[in-house]
Amino acid sequence: MEQAHDIPIWTLIPFVLMLGSIAVLPLVAHKFWDNNKNKLIVSLALGIPTAVYLLFAGLNHELMHIILFDYVPFIILLGSLFVITGGILVTGDIEATPRNNSIFLIIGAILASFMGTTGAAMLLIRPLLQTNAERKFKVHTVLFFIAVVANCGGLLTPLGDPPLFMMYLRGAEFFWFMKLLPEWFFGNLIIITIYYFVDLHNWKKETPEDITLDHTQIRPIRISGKLNFLFLIGVVLGVAFINENTFDFIKQNHNFAFLREGFLLLMAVGSWLFTSKQLRIDNQFNWHPIQEVAYLFIGIFITMVPALEFLKEHATDLGITMASQFYYATGALSAFLDNTPTAVTFYYLELGVVTQNPDLLLNQTLVAGIPESTMKAISTASVFFGAMTYIGNGPNFMVKAIADSQGIKMPDFFSYFIKFALVVLLPVFILMQLLFI
Repeated sequence: MEQAHDIPIWTLIPFVLMLGSIAVLPLVAHKFWDNNKNKLIVSLALGIPTAVYLLFAGLNHELMHIILFDYVPFIILLGSLFVITGGILVTGDIEATPRNNSIFLIIGAILASFMGTTGAAMLLIRPLLQTNAERKFKVHTVLFFIAVVANCGGLLTPLGDPPLFMMYLRGAEFFWFMKLLPEWFFGNLIIITIYYFVDLHNWKKETPEDITLDHTQIRPIRISGKLNFLFLIGVVLGVAFINENTFDFIKQNHNFAFLREGFLLLMAVGSWLFTSKQLRIDNQFNWHPIQEVAYLFIGIFITMVPALEFLKEHATDLGITMASQFYYATGALSAFLDNTPTAVTFYYLELGVVTQNPDLLLNQTLVAGIPESTMKAISTASVFFGAMTYIGNGPNFMVKAIADSQGIKMPDFFSYFIKFALVVLLPVFILMQLLFI
């Protein structure tokens, strides 16, 4: 079987093109890229030749492993969360004060770690926009919502954000991520505090008529589809406990390798059967977002195999060894590419480094085979820096699209990055590194 060092560097080109397509095509060919079939065409055009090369290069085991044990669990987890949260409808219109808006963000930050950033964002964005319907100044609220609910809130469990689930699949224990509570608390506290004072400033700029209208147009918050919270709890318990660390028979009998995925599908089917069609219609549920993720990531995961094998052998050549270096390197790529393959890439980079230099592991606490300090850096950076651009994490564009559809003029890609991410988020992330990484 061909070794990793025999893989020529040109085999990384499909992976670079795949990530480049995600970053560039939404900007230069929006109508083309908006069609999910075109995303699938791009994925297959880059993925199939890569798969053929891997088979002829003797890397069929690596190819099958990443499809069966990374891609399939990844899509089943996201799909289950997507179906279940799509059956929970939150309606109402409370007064859009800075305090109430901040409470929305706090609730979203908590929910994001347990129902996923996508699920929490889709659950709360419409009631938040309805609450702020009477206000003229609300773009900033959507921006901070993207930062907190669609990204930074999802740091505490593998359910929160796909990069963490990838680390979980590679051996990080489910409850290990709770060790990131200080980073989660500090980052979200600072961002929400900044939001409160920004929103207070904008709230004072509203006309008396708008404030009066907002005060009088009140509808209590109502939650429909509450049964789905039971299915959601089922997903949490399934991911946490249905694994070979809990049940020896899963390790001993390969027939049970996908027991967890089967249970998650069961939860999703239960949600689909026991949630009324009208509720999903009212929630504007459709399959477009999860199809987009499935189509894109089959291409990403396949083209990623040569890159991962190449990194394993050439890890020490890149000179990234310190946790702080992993933090900024992971963060920089997570901002402009997708944070999931970025986290996996740097995980394998560190794995390659410690494999070639086992002395580095002396007196180190290990998580999934790498030092805990590095795992903290990769996990925190991939989740938090995903908020730096619209393309850093999947829910970002989804939230923007919903806001646009309701007539809110959202900033373009570069304005978001320059006027919001660089000014508000980056200083917080740098401070986090200085305090925790």
